[in-house]
Amino acid sequence: MRIAHYMQDIDFTRGGPPRAVIDQVATMHARGHQAGLLTTNVQDVPASWLDGTPDTPEVVELPAVRGSFGRLSPAAIERVREAIARIDVLHMHGVWEPANLQVAAACRREKIPYVVSLRGMLDDWSMDQSRLRKRVFLALGGRGYLEQAAAVHCTADAELEQSRKWFPRGNGVVVPNLIDLEPYAEVPDPALAQQAWPEITEPSLTVLFLSRIQVKKGIEHLIDAISILQRDGRADVRVIVAGSGDDEYVAAMRARAEAAGVADRLTWAGHVGGDLKNSLYAACDVFALPTSQENFGFVFFESLASGTPVVTTDLVDTCHEIERSGGGVIIPQDANRFADAIASFSSGERDGIKMGAAGRAWTLENLDTSRVAAEFEAVYQSRVGG
Repeated sequence: MRIAHYMQDIDFTRGGPPRAVIDQVATMHARGHQAGLLTTNVQDVPASWLDGTPDTPEVVELPAVRGSFGRLSPAAIERVREAIARIDVLHMHGVWEPANLQVAAACRREKIPYVVSLRGMLDDWSMDQSRLRKRVFLALGGRGYLEQAAAVHCTADAELEQSRKWFPRGNGVVVPNLIDLEPYAEVPDPALAQQAWPEITEPSLTVLFLSRIQVKKGIEHLIDAISILQRDGRADVRVIVAGSGDDEYVAAMRARAEAAGVADRLTWAGHVGGDLKNSLYAACDVFALPTSQENFGFVFFESLASGTPVVTTDLVDTCHEIERSGGGVIIPQDANRFADAIASFSSGERDGIKMGAAGRAWTLENLDTSRVAAEFEAVYQSRVGG
């Protein structure tokens, strides 16, 4: 098949979705499909794709969106039309970008089926943010964009259950995100992270928070949990905070840790990626993310694939899968509950090594790249054939 993906920005600092797109294009190309990418921002597109190295996916770099509404120019739309005329199906990512509606309209004109990945944008928590603006957007074209898609892709049953009311005449499908598990074929070596942050080797329990630092991710609950543990003397815990965010918000969270008397228990590592990120997963004892919403959460399954157990909230769409893996603890978004969960690893009530091994085995089997890729192929083929 000839499969292309459209995502406005390929910028890994924006979280998991841009990485998912790159992994999906690369995997489909490796499986013999003619795979390509359309985007206005090539920041984290592999250099070999951009320089025209033989046997790599084709990249169409579009002019940046313009104006307060973030729309593509007529010249950019013409380039989109030229590109999609050569494909069988276009896989689009995101809901709220006005340019997505333009690209979808071009697909309909050219009679090219398109699939839309929601990326959690229609989850209940997400729809409670900027409520009026989102409902107006859906009424003015967003709902039609979804309902005229060949398929609307969700990554978990819980995401589809929350989202389908916003596109009642649409065709929802559930396929887990495609993850490149090759770096986790063996448990990553923790040495690289231990060299970068020697405090990891101290006898305290090391908890990893790896995510964008923003309100949605709930880091304040983790800071408060560490304060509770220190106050009660229940566990000696160190937290590695790996991520970046708005300077003002990060400063507020650092001030919160200072006021709680736990500033010395947190290491602010900044954005971490690549081999160092994988090493960091393996070097830590527990991964904790008190998030308000995730539709999939690459970090959970990367941690499990690294053999490190996960603690997160029941607000995550994949919480049932994480719990079923045997490597996850699912709790409400509450500092006391996070304190209890973390303490249970320190006390030995929960066996982190055993849980990590179970979670790793489940992830490598159930999120096997070939298995998930075949599910996407089936979705594409059924829409092309239909």
